[in-house]
Amino acid sequence: MIVLDVVSAVLLLAGSALTVTAVVGLYRLPDVYARMHAAAKPATLGITLCLLGAALQVEDVAVVTKLLLAAAFALLTAPVANHLLGRAAHATGAAQSVETVVDELEDEIRPD
Repeated sequence: MIVLDVVSAVLLLAGSALTVTAVVGLYRLPDVYARMHAAAKPATLGITLCLLGAALQVEDVAVVTKLLLAAAFALLTAPVANHLLGRAAHATGAAQSVETVVDELEDEIRPD
């Protein structure tokens, strides 16, 4: 049981660290596109790791199933939602950082 507790603690700490990284990225990054990247990648993995760590500590099969389903839905829906938000931001003309070099959607969304 000690090994299970250690693995669970590592998953919870790693998930928390990734989520904190996502929060820092939301404050520090320059434009909406970079912020969405910070919100999608580490936050999704962080939530998933936290849910897996919690699932290792629960003994009820129904609760473990719910936690695993929540992790699966987070992994499936967050990247898709952020992709759509990015396309919507680009279509509405959200400002890009001056450091942006390539705009791959320029011809696809706004064909002039």
